[in-house]
Amino acid sequence: MKCPFCQNINSQVKDSRTSEDGSVIRRRRVCSSCGARFTTFERVQLRDLTIIKKNNEHVPFDRDKLAKSIYVAVRKRPVDVDKIERLVNTIQRTLESSGVSDIKSTYIGQLVMDALLNLDKVAYIRYASVYRNFNETKDFEDFISTLMKEEN
Repeated sequence: MKCPFCQNINSQVKDSRTSEDGSVIRRRRVCSSCGARFTTFERVQLRDLTIIKKNNEHVPFDRDKLAKSIYVAVRKRPVDVDKIERLVNTIQRTLESSGVSDIKSTYIGQLVMDALLNLDKVAYIRYASVYRNFNETKDFEDFISTLMKEEN
């Protein structure tokens, strides 16, 4: 693994740990040249996924973009980082194991919505406001009233 500090291609693994769900291996490394320490993550990728956006543009799946959108929704909420990572891993595994390489962005958005509904209601509403393109307060009112009716 190349050192991100000095670009040396030799580094040693000092510690390896798997995540709780076993889908990620975290490795602590030390560069043999400069002595810098850094962390790498290893994940299984079952297939290359292409996302079909609403404007019919085809883009490669980006796990980091998915994670970032979820982190924005849960920002300043009492949600454990491990739960967010598990959520992202679950969504990615669902997509990769679907047997389909071209996936509509609306499907991914719905998977995120379903997951956030069970994780944190405020994050769910935040994500929905972007995903469903809320333009005014009435959109929030309608969405929240529908959510409250479904809870009762």
